[in-house]
Amino acid sequence: MEKSVIVRNVSKRYKLYGRKLERLKDLLIPRKSYGKEFFALRDVSFEAEKGDIIGFVGVNGSGKSTLSNIIAGVIPETSGEVTVNGQAALIAVNIGLDRKLSGRENIELKLLMLGFNKKEISELEEEIIEFSELGEFIDQPVKSYSSGMKSRLGFSISVNVDPDILIIDEALSVGDKAFAEKSLAKMMEFKEAGKTMFFVSHSIGQMRSFCEKALWLEFGEVKMFGQAGEVLDEYEAFLDNYKNMTKKEKKKFQKKAAKKRSKRQKHS
Repeated sequence: MEKSVIVRNVSKRYKLYGRKLERLKDLLIPRKSYGKEFFALRDVSFEAEKGDIIGFVGVNGSGKSTLSNIIAGVIPETSGEVTVNGQAALIAVNIGLDRKLSGRENIELKLLMLGFNKKEISELEEEIIEFSELGEFIDQPVKSYSSGMKSRLGFSISVNVDPDILIIDEALSVGDKAFAEKSLAKMMEFKEAGKTMFFVSHSIGQMRSFCEKALWLEFGEVKMFGQAGEVLDEYEAFLDNYKNMTKKEKKKFQKKAAKKRSKRQKHS
């Protein structure tokens, strides 16, 4: 089948600084490295075929949102390669919205950036506003919106521009149940149309009913990738154990994972 997204050995490295002075020194003294390196992703590889619906799972801090942002082109990878065949749209609260502009102005700006002309923008604008159900709030600045309202606006823009690849990062976890159900129905239309989708959610139930494949990330590395049922069964078993850990046990588990990453880094 035709490949929609190919992720090859992708890593994302950040620098963590204890003090602002360390950041400044790191910029001014290139021969010496300041700060601590942190890998949000390490050597991640997988392929998505056209029409795949892939869920990203993992505890907080595992790199799900980082991977979503890289696939969407919001942030660059540090190393590795990502091939995206088609237009990708990321739906995540606060992503791609200008807080100073109104909802209507954000719609117009986003469509303009995507290459739509004035006539097309005029036609799409009303469809987006109607789908968002924001009513008179559409002409208020986004900074006054609740998380649910921002999610509605972002989702409405993204699904109505008809992207080839849709990336939903926890966007359905905020707002009311009725809109979430409406959004899932729209996503089912995309599924029937054979579009590729990536789905990030803490709802295992949503994952099971919607996703065909799943990628389990554990502290930035691929733990498991395959059929959704198999991966989610393993992940839920892990999650039951992880939730029952004390804070001390969780820290120990995280330190153990960090040591593994550090050893791999030294040998790479």
